[in-house]
Amino acid sequence: MLTLVSTPIGNLGDMSPRALETLRSADVVVSEDTRKTGMLLKHFEISKAQISFREDNERRALPKLMDLLREGKAVALVTDAGTPSVSDPGYRLAAAAIAAGVRVEPIPGASAVMAGLVGSGLPTDAFVFAGFPPPKSSARRTWFRALRAERRTIVFFEAPHRILAALADALGELGDRNVAVGRELTKVHEDWVRGPISATITRIGEPRGEFTVVLAGHSGDEADTGAEVTDQQLLTEFGHMTENGLGRREAISALAETHKMRSRDVFAALDRARHS
Repeated sequence: MLTLVSTPIGNLGDMSPRALETLRSADVVVSEDTRKTGMLLKHFEISKAQISFREDNERRALPKLMDLLREGKAVALVTDAGTPSVSDPGYRLAAAAIAAGVRVEPIPGASAVMAGLVGSGLPTDAFVFAGFPPPKSSARRTWFRALRAERRTIVFFEAPHRILAALADALGELGDRNVAVGRELTKVHEDWVRGPISATITRIGEPRGEFTVVLAGHSGDEADTGAEVTDQQLLTEFGHMTENGLGRREAISALAETHKMRSRDVFAALDRARHS
């Protein structure tokens, strides 16, 4: 049997009794990073053989794992944090096991997706999890553009060194929607920033930790053109963005998209505001 065991995303108190019992009774524990999982197992005084299963070794590891499952071994799959098979290659092992007629059983528990969603204050009746945006701005903007008409609440993850750029691209492609940005969920330094994207960018401060971002879906009545904005308002928004880590070009591009202007017109407006 293959069990998909959810582990804490930061707070070890979120480890469930059922998850612990599953790990204790497993013949082998499969994980992305055996060192991280080893620390978790040691904390709970569990000693088990481990096998690494990650994107760069899955082709080699999958046949071995399938042999163990066919032999009737109890294989427990975990991820570095949270629910396995969400934004990690574990789903390929689950799919292979199901195709081979092996029983697959999820052991639910901590999830950054669900914690972010319910803590956001945004609608939870329908949502879409979008994973990680692309690392490069051009691809990321295309990624956000594809979500422009999505009416469901949107949840995605982002790394600390890209969070401000990602929010700026979201602002440019989606407009100034409401967003909730959760950092280090369940951990000692958990915090939230909620509000319009433009205001959120200015309040994040120095990005540290892992981010779960929850965006409002398309309302259905969003205007296609931006409201009139003064030169001074543009300068104020520009200042907030650059002070919080965005480059000049990124900030100008985000303002142009948000206010439905050409980049050169934004630049001219900023220049007028500085010399007025």
